[in-house]
Amino acid sequence: MGYQALELEKVLRIDRIYSVHYFEYGPDYAFIGESHDFWEFVYADKGEVYVTAGEEEKLLKKGQMIFHAPGEYHNIRATGKDAPNIVIVSFDCDSPAMDFFRGRVLMASDSDRVLMARIVEMAGAAFSTPLDDPLAQHLTRREDAAFGAEQVIGLSLETMLLDMVRRGDNPVVAKPTSLIRERSQNEFLSRVQQYLENNIQRRLTLSDICRDNLVGRSYLQKVFREKTGGGAMEYFGNLKIQKAKEMIREGSHNFTEIAALLGYNSIHYFSRHFKKVTGMTPSEYASSVKVLARRGRGEE
Repeated sequence: MGYQALELEKVLRIDRIYSVHYFEYGPDYAFIGESHDFWEFVYADKGEVYVTAGEEEKLLKKGQMIFHAPGEYHNIRATGKDAPNIVIVSFDCDSPAMDFFRGRVLMASDSDRVLMARIVEMAGAAFSTPLDDPLAQHLTRREDAAFGAEQVIGLSLETMLLDMVRRGDNPVVAKPTSLIRERSQNEFLSRVQQYLENNIQRRLTLSDICRDNLVGRSYLQKVFREKTGGGAMEYFGNLKIQKAKEMIREGSHNFTEIAALLGYNSIHYFSRHFKKVTGMTPSEYASSVKVLARRGRGEE
């Protein structure tokens, strides 16, 4: 008796996407709103924003995401208090399973965030369309696109949506075999991350971090590489740049003041580090934020 193939059941499938965005808004950003005949989700990666869905306005907090069904009017505006970072992805899906997402605000799990990061990463590898252009209405393929990047986007999005439907409204439960170790590492990482945030104005060394947190260098680096993909000093440097970007968007300090507040030896070293991490100088980034704000208001 020969083998018989079983065609896999696909209860949710995505073959087309319209946009992948990662926006870094200023505190006064506002988008005039739109509606379209495909799905879209909005995820608050940092800070909070007000989101209109139909006739209802909701406050989307850090770590939460909202889904807009086809035909639903929606807009977004910052709260005026901080400078939020937002992920927006729009796509086609006619599966009945998508009814689960109508009118819902969901808290993203750790695995959801990993998949969203993968989607954003692969969008940058697959398309030349800037991820921070709110007026982009089509995606342009890169000539040097990474192999399989588009398929990874679709698979990551499908996996995230399937996991959410399977979980329903239930919290994510860690596997018992790894629960104690995972909790210990997460608590340690959270404690050191909070320490770095509290000391963002200092010129910390790796020895400083180890001494102040009573931890060995090898364990510190091991946990940070496993959880963040880089070492503790790389994380601290990126943290400084994220804070610098936030301060630039808020417009309350000039570049020299920002460099001093974040513990840089000079404005020149700050500018070099900023460009190394972001690919732009502080001035270029400030200009791009202003353009984004004008476009969000529908201005030329």
